[in-house]
Amino acid sequence: MFRTLLVLCLAGTCIAQQDLTLDQIVARHVEAIGGMEKIHALKSLVMRGMYHEGGAIPEGTPIVARNYNAFMRPYFQVIGDPADPNPGLREGFDGSSWEYYGDPGIVLRTVGASAAATRHTAEFLQDSLVDYTEKGTQIELQGTEKFGGHDCYKIFVTLSDGFRKYVFVDKQTFLTAGGRGTAPIHAFGAAVTSEGWFTDYQPVGGVLIPHRILEVEIPSGKVLAESRVVTAEANTLSDPSIFSPAQRPKTPLQDFLEKLYAERSDAVSVMYSYRLFRRIHPDVDTRDGIEFVGYQMAKTKDFVTSIALLRANAADYPASASAEFGLGRALQASGDTDGAGQAFRAALRIDPAFQKATDGLNALR
Repeated sequence: MFRTLLVLCLAGTCIAQQDLTLDQIVARHVEAIGGMEKIHALKSLVMRGMYHEGGAIPEGTPIVARNYNAFMRPYFQVIGDPADPNPGLREGFDGSSWEYYGDPGIVLRTVGASAAATRHTAEFLQDSLVDYTEKGTQIELQGTEKFGGHDCYKIFVTLSDGFRKYVFVDKQTFLTAGGRGTAPIHAFGAAVTSEGWFTDYQPVGGVLIPHRILEVEIPSGKVLAESRVVTAEANTLSDPSIFSPAQRPKTPLQDFLEKLYAERSDAVSVMYSYRLFRRIHPDVDTRDGIEFVGYQMAKTKDFVTSIALLRANAADYPASASAEFGLGRALQASGDTDGAGQAFRAALRIDPAFQKATDGLNALR
């Protein structure tokens, strides 16, 4: 175990203290944010605020509550206010990760990188050090480092699902200054390493929680995004059902799309189900829904199924440039650039003004 020399300067005199062990750092961190008794007494959190991509929130922007995030032990999270009956997008974690899309109105139980991102943000208090042994988390002290302008202890964290990141604990306050991790920023993008800087700590239910988080580019320090908490409520939730998808009546097409996604690892089953549905429901336009669910399958790297389904979709809707584009996007994601190019060109033969296909072709060059 690494040890770091803690030096306190009081009244101009530097006094060397005993090196701190990792367990001592964690214990001081727990006390700094409120102590274990108050932490364990915090059963739920509801935080409303705002989020801005492309940099920090512009100067003069009214900081109003537009976003909704709720947490509840153990490891529940929901993004999107459950009081909104018709959300465009809502996601959560109720023991497994899910996403609801208002168009086409279906719920997907996600896997892979999408599921990992949701369950990691569902971590209560966004704090990997509190109760880390009970959670199956492994931590290792790796010395000290300047982080966000603070002298910090650098702690390497491995979550129980194998995800790895760094957590930085301020040497003076023992509050978390932020974290660093590597993950894809979108479905088919390369993994990117970024930092989150935690500031503006305020008490909620007796526990200090950061109310401002900056996502920062490495190594320039450029702010990529900012989120702020406007209001926070402690222990106001008792019904865990809000963390699950809302029960909604489904059309035959919506029910079919959800079942197709659940079958995505078995291309034969998916194609059988697709042909059966088209035969039973000849008057239902499946094109947009299949484009959507085929793309979601490609996001989970179920490329064989995705490509087979989108190829059938393009064949069944030969006048649709969008159907050809959807096929090309899946082929491109799978690494088949020749096939992607053919599909994008097919889309442009149908509609020469289809800009997405033009952009897709340009991206292959």
